[in-house]
Amino acid sequence: MDLVAQLATVDVLRAREFPAQRVRSGAVDSGPGFHVADLAVSEDFWEDDGSRRAVVGDDFGAACQALVEILARRWGEPHTVDLAPYLARLDEGGTVPPPLGMLCGYLPEVYGWQVDDRWIAVGVGQWDGELPFQLVVAVGERGVV
Repeated sequence: MDLVAQLATVDVLRAREFPAQRVRSGAVDSGPGFHVADLAVSEDFWEDDGSRRAVVGDDFGAACQALVEILARRWGEPHTVDLAPYLARLDEGGTVPPPLGMLCGYLPEVYGWQVDDRWIAVGVGQWDGELPFQLVVAVGERGVV
């Protein structure tokens, strides 16, 4: 995984204006008050006996931690945000602001920072056991959490 490219993506999304309407461009999903992008995506695991998935999951976790360590040098220690309460709120028919509403379906937690007027978070998720792992960055308006 290319850490330099991942950091560049974080920086670009942090500086990018939020669009007035929801748009998708490549690996970036944006809308009013948010950007969400895949920094890395693994292969799927349809033919896996579970052993490859475990190795790739560990690799993605390590890549996320490496990114967190570098970002922590820039912005201080992150706040860990448990996304389960946001998913529960959606399941109960409630609303969750973006990008949290997008992330809580497949990321259990994110590491987040309040930087200037933005909230920035990174995390690793997987929609289902056979689907790819995703290393994700999310940028939202300050105070989203």
